[in-house]
Amino acid sequence: MARETSVTGVEQFFEEDELIVSKTDLKGHLTYTNDVFLRIAGYSEQECKGQAHNMIRHPNMPRSVFALLWEHIQNGREIFAYVINRCKNGDHYWVVAHVTPSRSATGSIVGYHSTRRVPERSVIDTKIKPLYDQLLAEENKHSNRKTGLEAGVNMLRSMLKEQNMEYDEFIAAL
Repeated sequence: MARETSVTGVEQFFEEDELIVSKTDLKGHLTYTNDVFLRIAGYSEQECKGQAHNMIRHPNMPRSVFALLWEHIQNGREIFAYVINRCKNGDHYWVVAHVTPSRSATGSIVGYHSTRRVPERSVIDTKIKPLYDQLLAEENKHSNRKTGLEAGVNMLRSMLKEQNMEYDEFIAAL
């Protein structure tokens, strides 16, 4: 499925008591999306099934944060992250994502499960947006996307090291 990258600047919201849930295979292809996911993102279940989860990736979301997320979950660790997602129509929505590996009966990782909640607006406005703007600027100042990604990851790791925190501690402290 070709992914439209236009954005409207219009934010969508979901209720405090709602959860956005999705599951993927090991390569990040959607195997399950709940009704809240479909309603907020504006896709049908048929449009999502088998597609890469990044079909909802917003262009203002730093790739370096996703790199850290993938590192955690591929190593069998859960992670929390603030994420801006893009709706099918170009609108966007913010979430706090809790992503965990899904395991077989023998303990092997067989996919990933993500549950998203409504984030705290003040955290987004005062902490997350400024950080993501810095990371994006660093990623985008490199003509080579791989080099830009590495630079963003290094910037994020350096910031965490200066604060003497792991990423999980940083998110929990927000």
